[in-house]
Amino acid sequence: MRVLGIESSCDELAMAVLDHDGRTLLANVVHSQVEVHRPFGGVVPEVASRDHVRRLQPVLEATLDRANLPLEAVDAIAVTAGPGLIGSLLCGVEFAKGLALATGRPLIGVHHLEGHIAASLLETIAPVPPFVSLLVSGGHTNLVRVHDWGHYEHLGATRDDAAGEAFDKTAKLLGLGYPGGAVIDRLADGYSGEGFRFPIMMPGKDNLDFSFSGLKTAVARMIDEMGRPPTGAALGHFCAAFQQAVAENLLKKAFRAAKKSGDGALVLAGGVAANSRLRSMAEYRGRREGVQVFLPSRRFCTDNAAMIARAGLTRLCRGEQSGLDLTARAQWPLFERRAKA
Repeated sequence: MRVLGIESSCDELAMAVLDHDGRTLLANVVHSQVEVHRPFGGVVPEVASRDHVRRLQPVLEATLDRANLPLEAVDAIAVTAGPGLIGSLLCGVEFAKGLALATGRPLIGVHHLEGHIAASLLETIAPVPPFVSLLVSGGHTNLVRVHDWGHYEHLGATRDDAAGEAFDKTAKLLGLGYPGGAVIDRLADGYSGEGFRFPIMMPGKDNLDFSFSGLKTAVARMIDEMGRPPTGAALGHFCAAFQQAVAENLLKKAFRAAKKSGDGALVLAGGVAANSRLRSMAEYRGRREGVQVFLPSRRFCTDNAAMIARAGLTRLCRGEQSGLDLTARAQWPLFERRAKA
């Protein structure tokens, strides 16, 4: 089954065509609004949805052109139905419903976080449930046990800020602009973090929750004590120490959950999973502790439509699909067994 995926949960508008084997991408197009939102220091929901409205048809045409297919050659349409910014979600959902109505193709509403987990299925070596997944992005930091595709158990979550939010706010304090994750990762390259030390939050042995508000406070206090943000080599060491602390906070709990579950496998997913320090530490620790670690390619970590198409294909193969009354949901717990589609 050839699936058209549509992702518009935030400021990225993406479409992809996934071929019958569930791994070959015939097209994968992402329209980014980073430059649109950069002057505001973050995503402005109204601006994001207005840009989506303007770009939906051109992005569809570019995707089909790249796939060298007419729309009629698509067998099904998968779209992110939530969670996310309601205006942005509505743009994608209503557009997908129109395409499904016009073509008579099945429609499937996909949970955004399920899409991130399903990104691992796009790789040559893919995980087989059960396994533990660490979902880390700008809006989410969760530990999930995947009993089967579509059957998820909550293990832990952040009690305050998401890991990606901590990156963005730290970048802002350092005067590095928006978004923060990629620039901090780049500036940290080649540096050890010498001279800077950040706390490990909520280190208790029994809980699987996270906290990043204290880490942000430590960053602000350190910059305040210095009198101004660091520059040059000091900035590189600062960024290296910060992302080391984030990675340690995340992986401490993730590996604890993977070993406690007895599954012996850990999948990293979400935008923060593209961070080079987090990836290298996860691979090293996996080898050391006998846990198999699955890392989606960086292009499948950030928001994209390939992951939505893959999650949609899995649901369609189980006989699930949505009606034309599919609704966008800004809030949608992953742990509901099935979507209200």
